[in-house]
Amino acid sequence: MIKNLRLYAKYASVCTQSIMQYKLSFFLMIVGRFILAFNELLAIKFLFSGFTQLGGYSYGDVLLCFSVVQMSFTFAELFGNGFKIFSGMVRRGEFDRMMLRPCSLVLQVIGTRFEIGRTGPLLTALITLALGIRHSEVTWNLMTVWTMAAMIVCGTLLFIGLFMLEASFCFFSIEDTSLINVLTYGAKSHGKYPIDIYGKGILRFCTYIIPYTLIQYYPLQFLLGRTRDWRLAFYPLGILVFLVLCNLVWRFGVRHYKSCGS
Repeated sequence: MIKNLRLYAKYASVCTQSIMQYKLSFFLMIVGRFILAFNELLAIKFLFSGFTQLGGYSYGDVLLCFSVVQMSFTFAELFGNGFKIFSGMVRRGEFDRMMLRPCSLVLQVIGTRFEIGRTGPLLTALITLALGIRHSEVTWNLMTVWTMAAMIVCGTLLFIGLFMLEASFCFFSIEDTSLINVLTYGAKSHGKYPIDIYGKGILRFCTYIIPYTLIQYYPLQFLLGRTRDWRLAFYPLGILVFLVLCNLVWRFGVRHYKSCGS
């Protein structure tokens, strides 16, 4: 494990040095992505300029929800972006070379793309989190801090798992599919609001099919004090099971991989 972490750190260092060769481009990338993400925050602000609550949730509650999803997705893109460009590796025959190396395939894939420029939306998420803490009525203690941290960390693993599923489909279709984009980018857009405002059908789908509710809706209920059931604070850990399933699909794809040449 330590060896893999050191190797990934070297991957990240090389990718960062490559990006920093063009400092102006890097700066403009950060600013551009920050502005795009900040517009979503402004949309929430404009929405609550005409309403005091949305489905029983206050402005501060929605900001906390938005910050969790934004941070999770940003960290997932930062650390797992290699899976998003995996179809290109397959088409160019680069994955063939990876399979010859005595190193974890997952580590090699995620190590090929470490985009520090993805931190632009992270700045928006931190601002949103600060505003959410200010405007919400959350009682911050050890359990609520744990809940917030678990939602962000496990949310990151959830999106990385979805990126891994998208990459796994490339073993059979060569090209990536737009279906997973609906589940990732769609979740990022709609996940800025508590999932139960979309109705029971969406809530069930996001519980039993793609478990967004484990890192958003259920722990959020405990965080906001809408329930005293402390077990909800540990629901995000259920994402570890989902990640194992995603890894099994990935391994199945690797076993059935056929090179398409270069």
